[in-house]
Amino acid sequence: MNISSIKKDYLKKIKLINKYNKFYYDKSNPSVSDQEYDQLRKDIIKIEEQYPELLKKDSPSQSVGFKPSRNFKKIKHKVPMLSLSNAFNEDDLKNFEKKIINFLSLNQNIEIEYSTEPKIDGISASIKYENGVLTTGLSRGDGAEGEDITENLKTIKDIPKKIVSKNFPKQIDIRGEVFISKNDFKKMDKKFANPRNAASGSLRQKDPSETKKIPLNFIAYTFGHIENNVFEKQSNFLKSLNSWGFKTSKFNKTIKGIKNLIFHHKKFEEIRYSLDYDVDGLVYKVNKFILQKRLGFVANAPRWAIAHKFSANSSISKILKIDIQVGRTGALTPVAKIEPVNIGGVIVSNATLHNEDEINRKDIRIGDAVTVERAGDVIPHVVSVDKNKRLSNSKKYIFPLKCPSCGSNTVKDFNETTKKYDAVRRCLNEDFKCKKIAVESLKHFVSKEALNIDGFGKKIVEQFWELKLIKFPQDIFRLDFDKIKNLEGWGNLSVANLKYAIEKSKKINLDRFIYSLGIRHIGQENAKLLAQHLKNIDNFCKLSRINEIENLSNIDGIGETQIKSIKNFFSNEINISILKKLTENMKISNSPTDKKDGILKNKTFMFTGKLNQISRAEAKSLVEQNSGKIISNVNYKLNYLIIGDKPTSKKVKKAKELNIKVITQKEWMSMLNKTN
Repeated sequence: MNISSIKKDYLKKIKLINKYNKFYYDKSNPSVSDQEYDQLRKDIIKIEEQYPELLKKDSPSQSVGFKPSRNFKKIKHKVPMLSLSNAFNEDDLKNFEKKIINFLSLNQNIEIEYSTEPKIDGISASIKYENGVLTTGLSRGDGAEGEDITENLKTIKDIPKKIVSKNFPKQIDIRGEVFISKNDFKKMDKKFANPRNAASGSLRQKDPSETKKIPLNFIAYTFGHIENNVFEKQSNFLKSLNSWGFKTSKFNKTIKGIKNLIFHHKKFEEIRYSLDYDVDGLVYKVNKFILQKRLGFVANAPRWAIAHKFSANSSISKILKIDIQVGRTGALTPVAKIEPVNIGGVIVSNATLHNEDEINRKDIRIGDAVTVERAGDVIPHVVSVDKNKRLSNSKKYIFPLKCPSCGSNTVKDFNETTKKYDAVRRCLNEDFKCKKIAVESLKHFVSKEALNIDGFGKKIVEQFWELKLIKFPQDIFRLDFDKIKNLEGWGNLSVANLKYAIEKSKKINLDRFIYSLGIRHIGQENAKLLAQHLKNIDNFCKLSRINEIENLSNIDGIGETQIKSIKNFFSNEINISILKKLTENMKISNSPTDKKDGILKNKTFMFTGKLNQISRAEAKSLVEQNSGKIISNVNYKLNYLIIGDKPTSKKVKKAKELNIKVITQKEWMSMLNKTN
């Protein structure tokens, strides 16, 4: 049988097993016997072992079950379930702690106390208790809202259904990890790909009686919302969790100092495989809750916690070819196609080479034997070349100067600050004429952080582009659903689900809409800053006027780089046209109005000089919490210039010339004390 026939047979089997999964997981009505299902699964895995290049994401070796279509009601988390930033080495941890110290304006030699715990590789869940009674259980979902899996969570013996302790909060969301032990998984590994997928599939069963058959465990590690937090430290809260009847990890510890964290991590990694559950690292949290509250969050992660992943898995492979991928901002990224190799249980056939400079620095060539590393969730990358194994006829790789997608010339931006050219080469054909940029921009537009259109994934974007169903973002809102119904893999139900998801996405907050446009250098945080400043979509659209764009320099956190990108965006007529048509099709909510009852409302502030016992970032946060506004330049819109040690004399002089009130940090703090 030739490779073409093998591929056809493989895809047929994948389609068949997914059909069986739908009946089993989504309809709770198995259509074949376990023996027949198991044999089909073994056949698929055998083909993958012989031909790893055929491996598909929906293979039973890579996934579990069948994603139900709105089987569970979605409920918003009262406090978002954010992800954690990752650390892989000592430098990452030092940088993490340095940011904490700088933000809190602490002594540089201080040793921060951390609460440490194993990072169990399971499924996160949030369980709400009211007056001691379990009322609601949610999955993490997208962080903002999760699936209502209350009845399934109630089947887990480790989760108390009622708590009578006098010191148990009246309202609290207990958060923890649902997982399956390695020993229990051995008894069911024919049905699931791995313990994590087994836990996920079990929790998403429609029938709780089926979930009850699965030996799920739960370890609690924190809270989300809590009414009247009386706890001083995370370590104190963990002890209370035990007294309330929750299981916590016996490996929880409090540790001071980066050196001690590194030592603990090294020792724990030595025993990780002897545990009866999978762990992929350790989590470190600033132990004091008052410091956690001051530190707050960035866009999608807390500033006060980090996941320290275990050492990378690596292997040796051979570079077969080098492909150039084009991203939505025009960045050309080289990707090595390598001989498939197993790294940490995952078959890897692609590895990023980062950029042109990295290829030149390591002298990476086609045909080279290379070390490929995969650390945590990071994309596999080429670490080094074994030049002793290089062939005599090997030729230096020449990076293309033209875009492989549209043929346009590519450039490297010159950085005025560093006086150097960027490492990344870019295609500048940004007006949807370069296919790759256009397709990647559309993928970004529908992504989870942007419009979050359920069921409109990357493959769908590519399929609809090739069929000329979409070219610009606004085309998504005028799809020919009758035509889509006739496509392979589509039917009345899937089309109805897509139509519903698209209609739902039309209502969007201003910051998410700005982010969805994919303006270079405008990520989620900058999009929020712009939305807070501009208030509504009309003001955003007015940025097509040069004088309006210049006013953005007053936004603290928006610099010349971002302003230049916004200018470039609004100087493109196609972008203006897209923006006009999107605003006609969508309902874009105004940015939430500032807190009305703050003592600093309707007042603007700017800081200059070093502040005492508080960082600039925390001071700005305090202004905003009390309804004030931070601006970046001394101009007629500024009400107060707050000076610390060694203020910038030019700013003070200009403020006095404009009759702006110049006050000390002590005077500003006394203004805040009036709120008490």
